Amino acid sequence: MSSIKYSSVFETPLGWFKAVIIKDELTELVFTDLKSEESDDHPLLKEVTFQLNAYAKGELKKFSIPLNPEGTTFQKRVWAKLRNVPYGARISYLELAEMYGDRKAIRAVAAANGQNPIAIIIPCHRIIGKGGELTGYAWGLDTKKELLQLEMENSPQFDLFG
Repeated sequence: MSSIKYSSVFETPLGWFKAVIIKDELTELVFTDLKSEESDDHPLLKEVTFQLNAYAKGELKKFSIPLNPEGTTFQKRVWAKLRNVPYGARISYLELAEMYGDRKAIRAVAAANGQNPIAIIIPCHRIIGKGGELTGYAWGLDTKKELLQLEMENSPQFDLFG
């Protein structure tokens, strides 16, 4: 029995996104070069758009979207840990590996972070280099910096460069 797949391409203040829903769960949310709004009829796609727009305006700090990213068991465990990194915070890849429970797995954890299929909601953009430098982001370092800046501006307790 195959699952019905619903998708949407939409614009937000952060750029254009493609979202995919399978079995009433978000499986993919990625920045896209497609610039033509189109959407299947599914209420969760509307909710993803609504929450992402609220996030972009600094009005939403915690998403309430059911997720089911496609990946290995290891990747899914890393992505689950990423969801525990608070809005406005940033941690190093080593700290993420320690959250995972194995600091020696830092390279594998970093690779899983880089393969995250659900942008922003699974906040891989909050992971930075050990010295505080911005390192790799699937959608570019400028986008990563913009996301961190947005969160910093809406979380005065955090200082992006401190």
